[in-house]
Amino acid sequence: MAAALTRPHRDDVHIALGGLLGGLLLWSVGLFPRTPGDGLVLWSPAWAALLPLAVTAGCELLRRTRPRTGLLIGVLMLTVDTVTRGNVVTIVMFTDLVYAAVLYGTPASARRIPWITGLLTVLGALVPLALWRTPEAILIGVAVGVVALAPAATGWIVRNHRDAAEAARLRAEQTALLAEMDRTQAVTSERARMARELHDMVANHLSAIAIHSTAALSLDDPKTSRDALSVIRENSVEGLAEMRRLIGILRDAGGDTEPVAAPTLDGLDALVDGARTNGLDVTLDAACGTVPAPVELAAYRIVQESLTNALKHASPGPVGVAVAQRDGCLTVAVTSPFGGDREGPRAPGSGAGLVGMRERVALLGGDFEAGPVQDPDSVDGKIWAVRATLPVTEGDRE
Repeated sequence: MAAALTRPHRDDVHIALGGLLGGLLLWSVGLFPRTPGDGLVLWSPAWAALLPLAVTAGCELLRRTRPRTGLLIGVLMLTVDTVTRGNVVTIVMFTDLVYAAVLYGTPASARRIPWITGLLTVLGALVPLALWRTPEAILIGVAVGVVALAPAATGWIVRNHRDAAEAARLRAEQTALLAEMDRTQAVTSERARMARELHDMVANHLSAIAIHSTAALSLDDPKTSRDALSVIRENSVEGLAEMRRLIGILRDAGGDTEPVAAPTLDGLDALVDGARTNGLDVTLDAACGTVPAPVELAAYRIVQESLTNALKHASPGPVGVAVAQRDGCLTVAVTSPFGGDREGPRAPGSGAGLVGMRERVALLGGDFEAGPVQDPDSVDGKIWAVRATLPVTEGDRE
């Protein structure tokens, strides 16, 4: 793994080979930037220029993996090159090492190298000018700027653009991830809402159908069978109407097709009458004013599901439904007999009804409780109580 991380990049190998071959070509034709008679040439043999050329070409292999090391060796080789007859390709490769050190180096190196090269450029112009008192001395600073400052500044600009592009890419990925999470959450919430609506609308009618059909099949009494079939037919028609309403909600309204209005608290009387038809002894005490539509729908569904559970599981006895509005909250309470043996058929339960009621109340920021409670007036000393408290905000009923 370490060998794979330090292996030179393929492009760096091409750059190193190209620079070495180009420098050898210039050396072979005798094209040198300085002559033995120049005052800076301390090492005059022609072959001396090959040493910094070869080492600088080797440094090009480190331009991505070890850019700072390559630059430090390159500085040393550039110094050696200045005391020989020199090679233009060595200088060109050095500028690339400066550029690579800023672009591929650490953030600290990327910040410091432009400042260092800028300072050297200024000193390269001012110090010779102060010593020689000739305008031509400024050209030394220009040369330092071309060889060091220009590639460092270019690397800094390219690095900034690269970092900005990477940041934009990461932001785009995060935005796409958040959008996908929002979409998934929206789909999950919508599926949960559809499951609650479907369960609350259909379970009541299907439970009554299951109980009365079982009674009709088990009792050899024509009158009882006719009564059971009447209840079955009534619940089938009402269940079909509820299913059509749900389909109307799910389907886009268009033309003359519009979904049926959602049930309101005004329909509690009809809901209780249906429960009585199914054999429950229900009393209703509803005293509430205008409440928002979501609260109204939740309260209706809680009463509906509670009556369904009473039909499926409760022992014989009175079932109480109380809906009251006070202190900025709508309170829904449904009590039914608990415990003991129930005569007659039962309908199986899945537990989804309690989950649905709890979810409805939680979405509105209310409180929900369901379970057996002590009641000295009941036969077994306990009743099953469902109690929901829904916050009410100001608004007209829709």
